[in-house]
Amino acid sequence: MKTVYEFNVKMTNGEEKSLTEYEGKPLLIVNTASKCGLTPQFQGLQELYDKYKEKGLVILGFPCDQFNNQEFANIEETTKFCQVNYGVTFPIFAKVDVNGYNTDPLFTFLKEQKKGLLSRNIKWNFTKFLVDANGQVVERYSPTTEPAKIEEDLKKFFF
Repeated sequence: MKTVYEFNVKMTNGEEKSLTEYEGKPLLIVNTASKCGLTPQFQGLQELYDKYKEKGLVILGFPCDQFNNQEFANIEETTKFCQVNYGVTFPIFAKVDVNGYNTDPLFTFLKEQKKGLLSRNIKWNFTKFLVDANGQVVERYSPTTEPAKIEEDLKKFFF
């Protein structure tokens, strides 16, 4: 059975990183945007990360510019914005496409594992995928789901 650990992703410096580095840890994978009405969710994501990172949780942020161009053109601006405005310390990767012809393979996999309410496509920024410690997608959350609402599902991994 295929897992998220079989994928490589691009870091902000353009280098490839294997997700095997996170093997055995639960992941919350999120397509993010810096200039979106939902951008304040960075704060809630960081709070979850701070609370559960010592127990193994890793949050992976993937900036996406496909929804009304709500991401900076320069990835350094994106990472600085996240750090300065929301204190983000979880990994932020290179920009990706989450829909369409150039969809990042990781997001193709995530969408195949858990489709949305009406379709597989991601409808907006801050769609979240919860992955268990075995690399299996166990839940998909809508963009409007506040990170705090995910905490109950996260607790299943730690208690």
